[in-house]
Amino acid sequence: MQIEMVATSTLIPYARNAKLHNDAQVSAIAGSIKEFGFNNPVLIDSACGIIAGHGRVLAAQKLGLKEVPCIVLDHLTENQKKAYIIADNRLAETGGGWDREMLKIELDDVDWGELPEFNLDDLGTFEWPEVDGGLSGDGAGSEAGSSSSDSTYTNKIVAPIYTPKGERPPLKDLYDRTKTQNLIDQIDATNMPEEIKQFMRVAAERHTVFNFRQIAEYYCHADVTLQDLMERSGMIIIDFKKAIEYGFVHMTEQLGQLADLEESSDEE
Repeated sequence: MQIEMVATSTLIPYARNAKLHNDAQVSAIAGSIKEFGFNNPVLIDSACGIIAGHGRVLAAQKLGLKEVPCIVLDHLTENQKKAYIIADNRLAETGGGWDREMLKIELDDVDWGELPEFNLDDLGTFEWPEVDGGLSGDGAGSEAGSSSSDSTYTNKIVAPIYTPKGERPPLKDLYDRTKTQNLIDQIDATNMPEEIKQFMRVAAERHTVFNFRQIAEYYCHADVTLQDLMERSGMIIIDFKKAIEYGFVHMTEQLGQLADLEESSDEE
């Protein structure tokens, strides 16, 4: 397989790509490209249709790159191509766990101040695994769950701690309804019965993209009433028991029993 430079303007997104990309993710990819280079070629077919790398292409366009490195996969059948697009997106989400001790060593050893184009926070530090002693280093952020000083591993679920990092962001930065509104405009332009239009408008809201980093910052500045509503809507998860009660988190009976046992041992 050979890498070739292809004009970004000629690359065609897969129309039925089920993997969504929000602005925060694209910005993070763009920061990575600026700091480290475009090191992961886009996979395309012989007609310049994107098979894997939609996020990287969006980041390249955000950076104004005219060309990106690509690899042409012309050996796949149409059926294989469709299956690979799904598999590639899914496999990225099903990786193994983290060696927390090794992760802490690596985080401590990197001088994040020497990476001006890349911010560790862009990786979503509130989703990092718990590391004994906490996530240290610039950019590790206070959103990471506070961890026990005990050097032994724990099975506890550590809730994220949200602290303000700046001014309260404007509401318009919390979400993007561009695609949603375009669909609603198309729905309104049809001659369908109003009942059907209303149903389709509700369905169109699925395409609203939320910027959870900005939502977390907004939550920090909200009053108690608004914070409670944001938790009930699933925008923010602070109390895992409430999240289970509201239906955002599902636990098997066995996991629930383990959690109760651990909580009982804490009380003792």
